[in-house]
Amino acid sequence: MKKISLLLLLFLIGNYCFSQKMITRTGKITFEASMPSFEEIKATNNSASCILDESTGDFVALVLIKSFKFKAPLMEEHFNENYMESNTFPKATFKGKIQNFDAKKLSATKSTYDLQGDLTIHGVTKKINTKINLVLNSGKITATSNFDIHPQDYNIEIPNLVKDKIAKNVNTIINFILEPQ
Repeated sequence: MKKISLLLLLFLIGNYCFSQKMITRTGKITFEASMPSFEEIKATNNSASCILDESTGDFVALVLIKSFKFKAPLMEEHFNENYMESNTFPKATFKGKIQNFDAKKLSATKSTYDLQGDLTIHGVTKKINTKINLVLNSGKITATSNFDIHPQDYNIEIPNLVKDKIAKNVNTIINFILEPQ
């Protein structure tokens, strides 16, 4: 029994040590909610964190809401205080899995996979399914995706005064360059 326990322990330790995690703390997330004929509503965050476990395809990302930067400081203030309530809900997270992921098949040619998981924004968690593009170059994985977020799905209230000036579908673009941990 001791031998079986020891072998199992060695297997688990070996599996943990050899599982390759790719990580970034400088991921880029951009969103745009502009409407034609109105002021541009666009923000970028260059400090998103992400971990990809190459052995399982697990994909986890975290972004601090206050790190989104707008062209207009007043727009940034309204975003944080009135819409996202970033003091109460300081971060957004994604926890999911890249379907049928095989790290050995990655190359300099873009591979597209299904990404499924739970997106939590403004304290509300919703399941999302989207596509993710992966490219391996010089030992780094570039992960990009483009999807829409619907503010009403996450209990983000848009006042009637500006409702027609903000898109109902917020186009969201991620660009992560993941490196071995």
